[in-house]
Amino acid sequence: QVQLLESGGGSVQAGGSLRLSCKASRTIGDYCMGWFRQAPGKEREEVATIDRFVNRRYIDPVEGRFTTSIDNAKNTLYLQMNSLKPEDTAMYYCAANFARCPWNDDWENWGQGTQVIVSS
Repeated sequence: QVQLLESGGGSVQAGGSLRLSCKASRTIGDYCMGWFRQAPGKEREEVATIDRFVNRRYIDPVEGRFTTSIDNAKNTLYLQMNSLKPEDTAMYYCAANFARCPWNDDWENWGQGTQVIVSS
């Protein structure tokens, strides 16, 4: 089990950037890590994943704008978000699953979330 703590959310104008951090309580080099978001009144959606072989996947709306990465020395997962749009507004969560990326939303560990608000 891994405890996760997100930070870095805030309020920005469209076109701006934010970097979210997810600090883990232990090494995450053998985990699949993921970023999720949930907008008000909508279901949670997977945004990006990075597996233990550093293979990355993104949903189409953020492809080319968001980048996820891991600093194993700091036990920290990052989500760099550039060219932000109002539709990116949501609570953002990080998640961890040992070894493999789940095919569904049944991940083993979740953070508490950090809010991102993008205004026009």
